[in-house]
Amino acid sequence: MDKAVITVVGQDTVGIIAQVCTYLSQHKVNVLDISQTIIDGFFNMMMIVDYANSDEEFSALVDDLEALGDKIGVRIRCQREEIFTKMHRV
Repeated sequence: MDKAVITVVGQDTVGIIAQVCTYLSQHKVNVLDISQTIIDGFFNMMMIVDYANSDEEFSALVDDLEALGDKIGVRIRCQREEIFTKMHRV
């Protein structure tokens, strides 16, 4: 299993989750866990995904998600789980 952490942050608008999940589904990326919250109009989502069966290279997924974020007005970051874990270890 090849896991990644995807974070999405920005102004809340209709369809953020739908657009991100549609992209992931189209590229055979499986959502393992998802958490989202809206605080005072700001949207925040964190996803754990498995990209082992993806039809795209990981770097392409990263670039495409960043471009999708630009298109829909949010910031989308995608990092391999092991990198994310090491960066946030206390």
